[in-house]
Parts: sequence; structure tokens; C-alpha cells
Amino acid sequence: MELKSHENFLYDEDLPSHQSPKYSHSVSTNQRSLELGEQLLNDEAAENIASLMLLNYDSKLYDEDDTSQPTSCTAPIIPIEALRKKKKRKRSQISICLTNCRYESIRKVASAFGMREVSEEEAWNFYWTDMSVSVERAKEMKRFQRINHFPGMLEICRKDLLARNLNRMQKIYPKEYNFFPKTWCLPADFGEAFNYSKARKNKTFIIKPECGSQGRGIYLTKSLKDIKPTDKLICQVYLSKPYLVDGYKFDIRVYTLITSCDPLRIFVYNEGLVRFATSRYADPNINNTTNVFMHLTNYALNKHSRTYVYDSEAGSKRKISTLNKLLLSQGVDLDRLWHSIDQVIVKTIISAWPILKHSYHACFPSHDMVHACFEILGFDILLDHKLHPYILEVNHSPSFHTDTQLDREVKEGLLTDTFTMLNIWQCDKKRVLEEDRKRIRDRLLQTNKFAEYAPSEEKEPEKSPWQTQIQWEETHLGNYRRVYPVGEQYASLFQQPSGSLYTGTASSRARGDCTRLQREEFQQTKAKAEALKKPSLPKTKEGDKKEKDGEEATLTTASVASEKTRPRVRETKRKEKDEKNKLSTKSSPVTQPVPQTEIKEEPSKPPYVHCSYEPDPIVEKEERERVNLLAQRDFLIRSYGMLEQIYLVMKKMGTLRPEDERKYGVYGRLSIASNSPKKV
Repeated sequence: MELKSHENFLYDEDLPSHQSPKYSHSVSTNQRSLELGEQLLNDEAAENIASLMLLNYDSKLYDEDDTSQPTSCTAPIIPIEALRKKKKRKRSQISICLTNCRYESIRKVASAFGMREVSEEEAWNFYWTDMSVSVERAKEMKRFQRINHFPGMLEICRKDLLARNLNRMQKIYPKEYNFFPKTWCLPADFGEAFNYSKARKNKTFIIKPECGSQGRGIYLTKSLKDIKPTDKLICQVYLSKPYLVDGYKFDIRVYTLITSCDPLRIFVYNEGLVRFATSRYADPNINNTTNVFMHLTNYALNKHSRTYVYDSEAGSKRKISTLNKLLLSQGVDLDRLWHSIDQVIVKTIISAWPILKHSYHACFPSHDMVHACFEILGFDILLDHKLHPYILEVNHSPSFHTDTQLDREVKEGLLTDTFTMLNIWQCDKKRVLEEDRKRIRDRLLQTNKFAEYAPSEEKEPEKSPWQTQIQWEETHLGNYRRVYPVGEQYASLFQQPSGSLYTGTASSRARGDCTRLQREEFQQTKAKAEALKKPSLPKTKEGDKKEKDGEEATLTTASVASEKTRPRVRETKRKEKDEKNKLSTKSSPVTQPVPQTEIKEEPSKPPYVHCSYEPDPIVEKEERERVNLLAQRDFLIRSYGMLEQIYLVMKKMGTLRPEDERKYGVYGRLSIASNSPKKV
């Protein structure tokens, strides 16, 4: 109805062309308004009706003449719907993929932010995983997608790579990197570590697997003789004088957020966890090195201790704020302490920054709207008796289990502040997808070929997404504090030689390969030397047989020596050749000449090592060990009831032999079944 009335209103105003110029102008104006009306009616009816009616009304009121006066025409009635403002576009719902995440606390916080959980196949905005990021996964990501790990972060999150990077930085900046205990990567550095332990016998060493977690496989030792040179381990000098609280050893879990690596931005959460050992600390000795509840502070280990205390104020796990109150009461300068801890964290991340930057730009060349990665790291810090912080390890997936109320308060607050700082609504997924489609279409059709030469109007420069993100982070810190960038105090650490990183990695691998080859050669030499020490064949009365045995033994040792390149083996080879020559010179004048036919008739027996017809001598120790193992195997088989089940099945199938009936009746609970009369 509104459209009809509007058209009638317009057509009633049309006049013939022979009227005065004043009215002809009105006619042309009405025609233009009609054309405009036909064009706009297809979009939004209510708003366009109002604009057309106002345009027609203005054309009737005024002429081109400056002295024109408004007429007595009444203004058109505008529909109320047309005056209403456009509704604001709803924010598109943010989706998160938690397929490889096992923590319910993350799901809870994500749902509180209105995120929708989706699968890996869908177009997610966030991907939270407990595992490291593969290069394939990183290269498949769209421009609006973000993931919770940086590629290359394992350079400080694996114990062996952390030791390699910090050892490298210690050589370049010895005064700056004095917060890491002396560490060796075995088996590459086994010789150096063994010599160090021999020179300092009062030192205690802590042995860790190169990529373990939760305290598994960690133990203390006073001597490195018991370590197998084939195992891949981390050997570290044990800090025997830690700072104690009420006589207990503790470490601090400091949560650190990295929002971007280029530029590098690091934030430390003000709250965290303090984990205590459950046995009172004593200096390590032969009697207490096996007590993991005294020397290790891992929650996964100490929660199984009978002395574990669940108390947020005086228990085995407390908040950092609780520790701060305790240290403050003891007169500790907290500002100085936490400043030194912040420095340890920043310097550790800087040691891996060249690899982080290179890996990020290689994997995400097209991310220009948001940073593709963010990461929450768990730094384990230990304080010595002088309150000097030492870094123990870096966790790339710290635990977000909320077993207790204390865990819930710390970790849910951490996750909430993290999602707030990330500004999850910064990037519009639909707009980015549309831009990508348009870019692909323009590239295929070559419509943007001369776009760069087209004249463009001067516009005010818009803020880049990076500037927007930085401003957002600074105004939404929550319980975080920014530790980098701060001034120029770390500028010199970024000037590390570019070749030091790759040279250190290559040299470490070369040392490892060399150690492996030497170890294999040593084992082969040892095995063949033991074989040669075994009793030889019974001696014969003829001298020529002795000579033959000597020659064959010499040839055997010569073949062994030919496989080795070490100088010791070459020296033994020369000595054996000399002995051979002496034996030949001595035997020729003493022994009687033997006819050639007799020598040919006697079959030449191979040396004892290669003889497969004679049994090896039985060693009493090995035989005793073999019997014990057989008895253990028999006990395990019987205790698991394997024979019972086998005999029971054979009994039911009727395949049990009469000889086995007696064995079958031996077992207690099945003896009745074996003695029961058979059904006819």
C-alpha cells in the first residue's frame, strides 16, 4: 500500500513538456527521482521510500532560481519503520577446537567467554592442544586462526635443548647466564662429565631423562660410574643448599604468557604455585639420595606421600602470594627477588628467540590480522640459600588440572586473564574469508593488475592490527605484568653471533655421533677380547699343530684389528705379528720336518671362538642366573593362572592326554573338575 500511494503521488505531479522552464525542471527532477526510486526499491523498502519522498518534496519546493520560495505543498508522511536505525551486527560466535586438550578447566573458561567447541575439520578460531605444533599443522592455518603453541618452542622446553641453548649462551655471556647449574647432555658429553665427577668427588649429580615430565626417571647419584654410556640423559650438578621454608625444600611454578615473538612480548602472571617436598631436607648422602620425597618437589610424586598436607596456608602446595607474605615477614626484599626472577625468564626465552622468529615467519607468512600463536609456559624456579634464582626446567604444557580449590582459583584466573588479553574478537572470520576469496578471484581474473597505479584518495592512516593489539594488552593486563619489552637492558643479548646457534647444534650432534661410534667399537673390542680369553683347544704333541694354531689365532686377531682404527689395536697387531715371526723362527730348527702329505691329511680345526661343534664351557655364575630366571618365569606363569586356563580349555575340548591328567589335577580349584566322572 505504501508503494502504491507513493507512485500515485509521483505520477500526479508530472506535467506536459510545453510548460514553462520552471515546471520542466520539476518534471526532469521527478524523472530522476523515479529512476533512483526503481534502483533503490530492490534493497531496503522502508528507508528508500522515505528518501524518495523527501527528494521529491525538495524538488517541488525549490527551483534552480536563487529567489525561489517554498510553496504551500505539505510534506509527505514518512513511515516509522524507515526512521528506525539499523540494528548493530551481531558478533560472530568464536569457536575453539579442544580435540587434543584433556583439561576441563579450559573448556569451562572457554564456554564462559561464549566460545563454541568444534572439531578439527571445522573453521575454528582457536586451537588449544597439549602437544607441540607440527609444521604441517601450522602451514594449514588460515589468517584468522590462532594456536596456543609457537613452532620451535621446544628449544627451551626439552631438557636437552634447554641445556644446549643455555650452555651456549653461558659461553658468550658468562655473567648474564649464571642462573643455570652446570649441565651435560649424555652420551655426547659423558667423558667431560665423568672427568668432572672424578675431580670433585663431594658433588652430587641429578640425572634426568632428556624429555621426561612429572618427575619420572629422575634420581640422584654420587658417582657416574653406574650410568650406562648408551642412555640419553641429562646430568646436572645438584643444588645441595636450597632455600628452605620450615625445613622443607620448594620450587616456584611461574606462569608466563608470550603473545608474540616478533616483536617479542612477554608477560608474567602475578599468582602461581609453590610446591613443597614432603620430607624435611638434609644434605644428600649415600643413605638419603633415594628419598624422592626429600629432594624432588614435583606434585605428581609428592601427592603419593603419606605426609602430604592439603592446606593453602601451610600445606605442601601454596600460592605465590602466600609465599610472598612469608618472605616479607622474614625481611626479604620482594621487589629485588622478583626482578631477578623476571630476568631469568626473559633471558631464557631470548636464548631461543632466533629459532622462534625464523620458525614463525616460515610457518605463518600470511598472518596479517592477528598473531598466529600465543603460549603459556610454566617456569620452574628454585631459590638457593642466598635467594639466587636458578631455572630447573620450562614446561610447554603446564598442568591445568584443578584437583583442589587452590588450583581452581589460580588456574581459572590465569586462563580468564589470558583469553581477555588475547582480544578474541579482534579479527572477523567472515570478513577475512571474504577477502581471501576476493584475492583469489582477482588473481585468477587478473582484475587487480593495474590497481597499484590507480589514483587513490588521500585517507588518514589507520591503525595497524599490531598497534591495536598492543594497546589492548596494555589496558587489559588483569593480574599479568609485562616483563618485556622494558628499556634497553636486554638489547645486547639479541646480538648473539648468528653462527653460534647452528655451530653449537652441529658440534653437539657430531660429539654424539662420535661418542656412539666409539662406544660401539669399545663394545665390539671388549666382546672379542673376552672371547679370546676363553680356554683354547686341547694341545697336541706335534709342533706343527702348535704352529698352525698360533698362525690361525694370529690371523683371527689380525682380522679383528683390521676392523678397528684405533692406535691401541694397531699396536697389538704389530706385537702379534712380531710374535708370529718369533714362533716361526723358533719352531723351524727345533721341530722335525714333517712330510707335506701328513699336513694335508690332517683336517685343520677352526679356532675355539668359531667352533660350532663343541659346547661352550658352563660358567657357574651364568648357569645360576639362568636357573633363577627360569624359576621366576615358572612362578609368574603359575601365579597368573595361564596353565590352568590352557588345561581347562583342553579338558573341555577333550584333547587333554592321560599324562596331563595328573598335571591337571595338581591345581587347587580345578582338581575337582579333573577328578569328576565323565558324562556318557
